[in-house]
Amino acid sequence: MPHIRLATPDDGAAFAEIYRPAVVGSPISFEIEPPDAAEMSRRVTAALARFPWLAFDDGGVARGYAYAGTHRARPAYQWSAEVSAYVHEDARRRGVARALYTSLFALLGALGYANAYAGITLPNPASVGLHEALGFRPVGVFHRVGYKLGRWHDVGWWERPLGDLSARMDPPLPIGALAGTAMYDAALDAGERVLRS
Repeated sequence: MPHIRLATPDDGAAFAEIYRPAVVGSPISFEIEPPDAAEMSRRVTAALARFPWLAFDDGGVARGYAYAGTHRARPAYQWSAEVSAYVHEDARRRGVARALYTSLFALLGALGYANAYAGITLPNPASVGLHEALGFRPVGVFHRVGYKLGRWHDVGWWERPLGDLSARMDPPLPIGALAGTAMYDAALDAGERVLRS
């Protein structure tokens, strides 16, 4: 059965394959050279020290992923996370990105994050539609901020609250503090319910 799980470094090759089309011949990602399996494994390991990185597992192979990372480095930003999702072209239009994000946002809220941010190279109506359907609202555009494939590209930014904000916030927990708990299981199940619907 297809399911959502925490990524591992062993997913590096599958993630590299999923991500490659967003880098090669596309402005979706501002990377120029696609990372290989070893680099994607390194990124997963680094992210999991603090943030969730989820995989959509179909038959034992990752066919999509979503992850969170640092929004800005200064301490007052620590309750905000940037998020991204990528799905293999063969697994698109099945609700995979929506399901991954549903679980990711549940985990981020449980860990104590207050806001999620997503940057989208414009135009990209499919990505904009997905994010807005999941509660993101546009906050601005960085005009001509990236140069790739012989031209300048704009990047739009969207934000989504992850829960109630209180006057006093404890620092967010690392993902390892939640793994294996009932709250962790409920977050993954929330995304899997999207897959089944």
